[in-house]
Amino acid sequence: MQVEAFFNELWTDYVGITPQAQKIHDLFAATDGEVINDHVAFRTFANTPLRLDFLEPLILAMGYERQDSYEFKAKKLRAHSFIHPNPKVPKIFCSELLVDELSDAAQKIIGKYTSKITAEYRDQSVFWSARHWPTPSWDDYNTLMEESEYGAWLLAIGLRVNHFTVSINHLTTTDAIHDVLGRVKNAGFKVNTVGGEVKGTPESLLEQGSTLADRHVFEFAGGDQHEIPTCFYEFAKRHADEQGTVYQGFIEANADKIFESTNV
Repeated sequence: MQVEAFFNELWTDYVGITPQAQKIHDLFAATDGEVINDHVAFRTFANTPLRLDFLEPLILAMGYERQDSYEFKAKKLRAHSFIHPNPKVPKIFCSELLVDELSDAAQKIIGKYTSKITAEYRDQSVFWSARHWPTPSWDDYNTLMEESEYGAWLLAIGLRVNHFTVSINHLTTTDAIHDVLGRVKNAGFKVNTVGGEVKGTPESLLEQGSTLADRHVFEFAGGDQHEIPTCFYEFAKRHADEQGTVYQGFIEANADKIFESTNV
């Protein structure tokens, strides 16, 4: 699949459950013209047919190469980032929950659902395919939430893009992340304040911020209906090093706090 078509499909699926994203996109498009996407992110379960090692070849097939790897020990995650030779193509950040490191109770809940996965997707459409398992129960969702918000989110939402990211470097009206977040808040959207509104510093070469996830009424197994977090919109400002090269990677400490944009 061509990368342009890939991101068009992702955006269509994303705004369907994240209506704030289209509103924020249009807010900046009205004053800054084209809104450039810095990167997207995905979540998945390890030790399943949708594990990170299964998804990686589908990303590489679009011309990407692996950029770096990351570990988030407290959240029991590992991740890879991918970069495309065309600098205009967004980067991809893909993480997986290390299910074997969770409690026996959490593993049992996840396994009950992921055992239903069949390896039917062999192309990039898997990235907007949502759940590959039965609708979870409200009790299972809540029990898992107590140990892994990431796992509970994924159990309900499934495999789909977790967020898009506005590239502040490409905005024309401002290049300051504080200004961007201020404009988002003034428009009525809440931002993630875990670790501060801005994660990172100019010295670390990457500053990031995000909205809190949109919310959607979800029908759980048995007909229980509850409002839960879906996806969010991120904002990234990349800085140049002493040689004048703009940093293109990711910082684990920043990403660790960005993950919490989907917290209940």
